[in-house]
Formats: sequence, C-alpha cells, structure tokens
Amino acid sequence: MRAIVQPTKRYYRILFYSERSVRAVVLVEIEKTPQGYRPMHYRIRYGTSNRYKNAPSKELINHLRRSHVSLVSHDKPFESFLADLQIRYTIISLCRFCLMDDVLTEISDENRVRFGEKEEICLSCAEKELRRELAHMGRVGRHALRHLDDLLLQYRDVDRVLAMIEPDSWSMEKTLYDRLEAHPVLDTMHIDELPLPRPFVEASQVTSLMPVQQLAVEAGLLYGKDLLIVSATASGKTFIGELAGLKNILEKRGRLIFLVSLVALAYQKYERFSAKYKDIASISIITGRSRIHVKENKHIANRDKGADIIIATYEGIDTILRHGDNLSSLGTVVIDEVQMLEDSDRGHRLDGLISRLKYSSPKAQFLYLSATIGLPNHLAKKLQAKLVRYDERPVSLDRYLMFVERKEKIKTEKELIAKEYKTISSKGFHGQTIVFTNARIRCHQIAEKLGDGIAPYHAGLSQEERRTIENQFEKGELKAVITTAALAAGVDFPASQVIFDSLAMGISWLSVQEFYQMSGRAGRPDYHDLGKVVILAEVGGSYDRDSRLTEEEVAMLLLKGEMEEVAPVYSIEQSSEVYAANAVVAKGDQRVIHIIEESMVGEVQPVEDLLRLEGFVCINGNKVELSEMGRVMAEHFIGVERLLEITRLVNEKDDALDIVAELECTMDEKERK
Repeated sequence: MRAIVQPTKRYYRILFYSERSVRAVVLVEIEKTPQGYRPMHYRIRYGTSNRYKNAPSKELINHLRRSHVSLVSHDKPFESFLADLQIRYTIISLCRFCLMDDVLTEISDENRVRFGEKEEICLSCAEKELRRELAHMGRVGRHALRHLDDLLLQYRDVDRVLAMIEPDSWSMEKTLYDRLEAHPVLDTMHIDELPLPRPFVEASQVTSLMPVQQLAVEAGLLYGKDLLIVSATASGKTFIGELAGLKNILEKRGRLIFLVSLVALAYQKYERFSAKYKDIASISIITGRSRIHVKENKHIANRDKGADIIIATYEGIDTILRHGDNLSSLGTVVIDEVQMLEDSDRGHRLDGLISRLKYSSPKAQFLYLSATIGLPNHLAKKLQAKLVRYDERPVSLDRYLMFVERKEKIKTEKELIAKEYKTISSKGFHGQTIVFTNARIRCHQIAEKLGDGIAPYHAGLSQEERRTIENQFEKGELKAVITTAALAAGVDFPASQVIFDSLAMGISWLSVQEFYQMSGRAGRPDYHDLGKVVILAEVGGSYDRDSRLTEEEVAMLLLKGEMEEVAPVYSIEQSSEVYAANAVVAKGDQRVIHIIEESMVGEVQPVEDLLRLEGFVCINGNKVELSEMGRVMAEHFIGVERLLEITRLVNEKDDALDIVAELECTMDEKERK
C-alpha cells in the first residue's frame, strides 16, 4: 500500500494506492495538542464512491503504519505528526492537478512544466490549463494552438506561454518568438582600392564597402554585369546602384535611371542623390503625369528627362515609353524593390517596363534590388542576371508574437512605442517605431489615441506633409509613424521597431513576401544595436467575412512561411495592356512585340486576335498599328476588358460622374470575385 499526502489550505488529502488503483481517499485535519500534532475530523471514502464517512483517527494511523508514506511537499505539522509515530516518509514530486483526479503522475525531467511562482505540474495538465485560459478568447486556430503547444514544450513554463495571450510590456522576453542573428562584420575593400572616378569617390561619402557591396563588385558590378541583388533592408543595396551608375556616367557610358515603387520613396532618393552628387551630375525626378495640378507639384524639383541621373517611379518612366518618347543614352538601369513583380495590380506593368527598357537600351547595365525574393536563382535566370545574395542581416532581429484582443491593441502599442523610444542605442539614437495597419482611417485612429510624437503616414497625405513627417522622423523628433501596409515598400524610416497592428492589406491577408519586406524595416546598422518586430494578432480576428483563416493563424503561417518563386501568370486584361504598351515601343513591328513578350518574367495570354476583333489594333503583314482606342490602352494603363466597359458606359450615360461611379462599382465587384 502507498499513501500520498497532499496538503491543502484547510485539510490534508491522502490517497491510498495499491497496484496503481485508488483504494481510499482521506480528508483529515491536523491540530497541535499538548502531545504534539494529532489528526482530527477524519473522513474516508472507498474505491470509486463519492461519499465520505467519519471514522476514528486511530484507523488513519493504522493505515499509515501499513503504507509507504510520501508527501508531495514539505509540511512541518504533518512531518512532526509522522515523526511522533515513528512512521518513515519520503518527499515526492507529483502533479497536483492529476492528484485532484485521483491520478498519480510523478514529475520528471521529461514531463516537468512550471506553473505559477513555485509549482510544477505535468505536461498534459499544463496543456489543459493553457486551453482553459484560451477558452475565454473564442475560437483559436489550430496553427496557433500548435505553436503554443510547441512553446510549452520548449519553455516548460505555463505563465511564459500565457504572456503571449495577455502580454505584459515589462516582460517582453516571454513573448519572444525567435531571433534572426546578425552576421559578424566582414573585412571589405576600401573604396579607394576600386577602379572608380575620383570625383565619385569624393562625393560618395563612403570609405569602405559593406559585405553585399563587396560581393557585387566581385560579381562584376564595375564591369557592366547585370545583377540581381538580394539582401536585407539597410544592407547597402542602393549604393550598389550608385557605384555602377556614377561610374558609367563619369566614364561616358550612359545615364542612370533609378526606378522605385512609390512617389514618396522617389522624393527621398532624389533629395539624397542631390545632396551627394549635384556637383558632378545633373539630377531629376519623374513620377508620372499628375492629373491634378496642385501647388506642391509645380516647382518642387527638376523634371528634365535628359538629366544624367533620373530618379523615377515605375509608372513615371513607363508613361514616357507608352507615349512613344525615347530615353536615349542609358548606361545603367536600377530597379529597386523588384519583388513588386509579384504584385497583383502592378506586377505586369513592371515586368513589361523592364522588358521594354531592355529592348530600347540593349547596352545598358541592369541592376535589380530586393530584400525579399522567393527562389532568387530562378528569377535571376529569367532576368538573365547574375545572382548576388547576402542572407545575413547587418543587425540582429528579435521577433515577438502576442495574442491581443483588438480593443487592447492600441494600449499595447502605446506601451511598446514608449518603451522603445526610451531605449538609446550605442550610436546615440532613440528607438523609433513603424506601426503597420490595414487602412488609412485606422492610421489616424491609432495616431490620435497615442498622442504627441506620433504621426499618421499614408498615400492620402500631400507630398509636403509626408516630407515633413519623414524629416521629423529622421531627426528623432517622432516616436513612431503609423502607416498602411500598402505603403510598406516605399517607407524608408530608420526605425528600430516594427509593430503589426494588423496582418492585412485592406481586407486581404499579407503574403509571406510582404511580411518579410515590412519586417525588414526594423534595425539599421548606423542607428541601432537591435531590431524588433512585434506581431499583435487578434485570436479569431479577420478582415474578410469570406476568409476561413483568423489573424493568429495567419501570424503563424507568416512566421514559418517560405516565399514562393516569382512566376506570375497574367490575365487577359493585364496581357492586353502589356501588348499595347509593347506595340508602342516596338513601333508596330510584330516580331519585336513578341521578342519583348518572350523576355518577360511572367506568362502573358495571347490577345492579338481579340484586340484585332475589337478594333483596337490593325495588322498588315508583320505591321501592328494601334487604333486611337488602342493608344488609349497603352497611354492610360488599361486593358481590353476595362476599355470595353468604359466604351459601353460612355454610350449609355451622359453624366461623367455616373460613368465613373458605375465603373468603379463594376471593377470592385470583379476584384471581389
């Protein structure tokens, strides 16, 4: 017989075991008497019965004398009682929760889990307690449950795992998901050792190469090689474009076009290039033709398309080509954020633009830059470029996952931002934060509730407003900016911390590539010692009623996900727009149109017959002539389906506003489908 003694607040619970089954359960109180500690109010139940009956205390003593006695913890009164009766005992570690169910589970190294300040329970009971705590939060996705179980197995601490569900800003280490370590600094070449023109060396303000720059030089950067550069944010990719571009300019091999994804980023690049190189090269900016003439667009910058260096958005340069204008004497073309090839709305346009530039400037050196590309070897082959890949981050990145109710997100963000701003790096900079959310209105809601030192930042602001915020952030005057996921590729703030207020862009979940792109904004080697990414995932939360995934499930998929190959397949709408634009650059040569199409990364649909049938092109032999409406397609970035819809509405309605309203409703409905 074995007796297991379990102290509680009011009494002692004793289980008598024989051959792994419970023979009897005893409830007894121990009181101090002149003779020492003695049992009082002794009750017992046998076997599986739920009824206790009173019994004389001598019966307990007889049972204890015939048993091997074990205490689940030290207890002075009971140990004194056993010593007076000369009953030997041992101290044994058992799971308290199992004992409550009359189950004997010893705590061992294999199943030990910390619970509370001092207690240890078995792994099975720890999992049950975790699920009990999760129950009040509603439905928890299987990916999140699996992650929490994995953490429980890893940390062996219930409270530490629960901290992810009820985060405490003062114990961030409990919500740490993982750390992406920085690579030790490598010895690299001094810029004076490179075959570069002296005026560029003096203007560049750079003394030594960063590792990815060194790898690019070794891959033939300074000898005209086309390269795909894949490296983390802030690892020095922009300067790779400067090295080749300025060398080619100063050695009379052609001008530099530096293409970026967003207007905000174009102005940042324009100002930085102007500050460094205005004395050795002419610099301009091209961001497309504004349909609305506002004051800030009239005199802000040089817009000469004949400048030595052109900083431009994709659409800015594409507009020039689609109108039949020529960009002559190009020596270097840099495509920043080339992962935008995967963008569902703009990928086909960037793909077509690259192919059109390759055709019109066959001698130019093409450099493709990205922080996040799936299977980059495959993309490099499609682009006919050599891959330069540097996977190491210049700054370590800690990634945190917190499960937070939506109503608690802003409060949590306020604490995280304040704590980060109080942290000053070894370089002397305050920690600053970028908060990514899914909508412009949410940007303003968060910024308003967070108060001073916080600014909303999105495409709906004027250029002047955005530049003011950028300057304030760079000077350390702002603790945080709240921005949309849609603007992620263009945000270039020196932030140490990135917080995901949501994991959606509009109502669509982020892709793995988008998530990595945004996460990479945390931590700059010239500013910070460590980068932080904090995901605030709402358990059961969603931004689309038709989505079966919930936010905490998406969080796990993103953290563990791998990026897919860049291999888009374009729709009839997209393919027809690309065809029209290619026809302009090819000057109607059918053979050249097909050459440009074949050099694209994505797969286009055959649309020539459809366009001819609708009267948008006329084909005579190998000559393709765009009709007036065909040129509308090319110049206004629209495809055959949208153009036909516009034509139908123009014929049916007289009011231009009615046409625009119905057109937008029709296109929104198609996108939802």
